[in-house]
Parts: sequence; structure tokens; C-alpha cells
Amino acid sequence: CGLWHRKRSLWLLGCAADHCRPPRKRCDHLSSPRHRCDRSPCKMAEQLQTLTLARPDDWHHHLRDGAALATTVPFAARTFSRAICMPNLVPPVTTAALAVAYRERIMKHVPKGSSFEPLMTLYLTDSTTPQDIKDAKASGVVVACKLYPKGATTNSHGGVTDIKKIWRTLDAMEECGLLLLVHGEATGSVDVFERERSFLESTFKPLVLSRPGLRIVLEHCTTAEAAEFIQQGPPNVCASVTPQHLLFNRNHMLAGGIKPHLYCMPILKAEEDRAFLVKAVTAPGQKKFFLGTDSAPHEIGNKHSACGCAGVFSAHASLEFYAEVFEDAGCLDRLEAFTSKNGADFYGFARNKESVVLKRETWTPPAAYPFAGGRLVPLRSGETIRWKLQEREPGFCASCK
Repeated sequence: CGLWHRKRSLWLLGCAADHCRPPRKRCDHLSSPRHRCDRSPCKMAEQLQTLTLARPDDWHHHLRDGAALATTVPFAARTFSRAICMPNLVPPVTTAALAVAYRERIMKHVPKGSSFEPLMTLYLTDSTTPQDIKDAKASGVVVACKLYPKGATTNSHGGVTDIKKIWRTLDAMEECGLLLLVHGEATGSVDVFERERSFLESTFKPLVLSRPGLRIVLEHCTTAEAAEFIQQGPPNVCASVTPQHLLFNRNHMLAGGIKPHLYCMPILKAEEDRAFLVKAVTAPGQKKFFLGTDSAPHEIGNKHSACGCAGVFSAHASLEFYAEVFEDAGCLDRLEAFTSKNGADFYGFARNKESVVLKRETWTPPAAYPFAGGRLVPLRSGETIRWKLQEREPGFCASCK
């Protein structure tokens, strides 16, 4: 009918019937019955002032430990209902008992009145046994195990050296229903920009095809080749995608001087990879990709050093970043599936009933936040962000939108 109306806080194609009044102005460059604007941002999207979504979950989050939890936990709890907590601490979370103890430390920092739930993971090593997996399942708090190739990223020196060494452990995971979360990068002499592609061919594809009963997540997917495999792969494999890999390419990090706060592992890739990822996560009806921020804080001194740590802290504005990506792609109506549905469905959790509201309001993150006695520089500090998460409204639920 060519008129627009507001439905569930998203602009969708409507009709001219009385129940749709008042009609909204059409986008002046509408070219098809199913409007998908390729301008950035679309004029129609600019009219949308608030966006209501089921409260999202973060399926990849680094809360760290000790004094850092006083900063990281409130940021995570403000936006997310649940978060998969990465186990690469010092020492790593390798047993059920360590996972339970870590969860208790996290819970001490959850703000009063928050329903935030940390979901725990086990750090796999060459010596992880099937009994360790059974104990993890019995703990009631561990939902997945993390595969770090040895030396691939922060605190991964105790990771797996050869996936064949944990084959019986994977059998136990499949029997217990625990998910396998994979840091998908080869190590050794492989070029840093080719590590994901190399791992995809040498390890990940054979693993997925040989384990149809094991749910597997390729975490922080970064390349077109990996994203295409996820799209076309079997139903037991999905991928999480970070805001930085949707917003930036390696030129942003390296051209005109090194930007240490864009340095992460997996490293930012070429523009062709970034553009492919955006198309993949915003594709109509896609269920294979979901939110996983990989928010990974480091004190500023550990970033501004001769051997700076890999990690991007995005928890202060992660939902806002994803909203910008989907808005620029003309697909705000598909944001909720990515942030709040696909991940919960794949993990086997009920979707959240509580809602959050994003408001079109420009704001600027500070230069740094306090962090474990030092300072923490957030992603896009000092830059303008177009959306802002509103404080939660008690009793406001997704079913009431």
C-alpha cells in the first residue's frame, strides 16, 4: 500500500486502513515493495526515535577477576540478562569447583535488583577428562566448554595443542549436552591475518562434520570464508560476532598510526570481510549468527606498551554499537533476532521476557573508566554514538510491547 506505520517500535510496511493511522511518510527513495534502503543511514530510520527489544544476552564476555569485577559486572548487568563468562583467568577455570567459585565472586558484584545471570564455562586442556565434563554438567552452572588453541590469545598458554587429544572429552560433552565454544585461530607460523582461514580448513570444518550431535559455536567470526561456512553449514554450528568486527577493518587500526584500543584477537580483517559479516548478520530470517561482544578489558598500561594486550572493551555501549550497524544496513527490524533470539534458541534457553529501550540520543563515552586501580579505555572513547540505552523500567516486559 506504500504507507508506513509504527509496530512494536520498528518501522514496518503497513497499509492505509483506519487501524494503521496515522500513516508515516514513505522513505523518499523507496524503490521496492519490501523496503531495504542502501543509504546510510536511511531517512526513514532517522524518524525512529526509540527502539524496544527483548533484553539481549551476551554469548561471549570477559569479566576478568578480582578488583576488575567491580567495573565489568555492573556494565554487563546493565545491558544483558545473561552472559557467557570466559574462563581464561589466571589460573584458568579448568574444573567445576573453580567454575562455581568464580560464579560466586561474580555474583557479589551484581547490582542490587538486577536479575543478571553469569553462565559459566570450562577451559579445555590436553588433560581435561570425561569425568571433568560430567562434574561440570552436574554443577548446574557450567553450560559450555571453551577450546583455546594453545597460544592463540590472552591466557591461552594452557590451551589445547591437538584436538585429537580431547576426542574422548568431546564425546562426554556430546553426551552431557554441553556446548563447545571455539576460538577459531591457528597458531605457530601462520600469518596473523590468515589464522582464522587456516584453522577453518585444518580443524574447524573437519570437527563440525565429524560431530553432528555436538553444538558448536565459532566465536567472534571475522572472515568471509568462515561466515559463509556457518551460513551453509549443518544446524549444529553457529557463530557469534563482535561489534568491532562489524564496525571496523584493519585500516582503522593501522592506517595513520596504530590504535591500540582496536587491537584484538582475532585481529580486525579486510574491508571485504567486514562487509560480508554485516550482510550475513543482517540477512532476512538468518538464525546462525548472534551477539557475542568479546568485551575484553585491559588496564591502559597493558594496552599502551611495547607488547600491548589484545582486547577491546565494548560493554559500555555494545547494544548501541550493534544498533548502528543494523541501522546503517537499513535493517533495524532484524536487530532483535540477532541480539535477543538466535543465541538463546541455539543454547536452549528461554528467550528473555524483559525489554530494553534504545533512544536516538547522541552521547560520548569518556576517555576512561576506573578499573582495578587503574584506567580502562572504552571502544570509541571521545566519539559520538547515535543510540543510548535507557535505564530499565521495572516491570516492562517484551510480551507487552
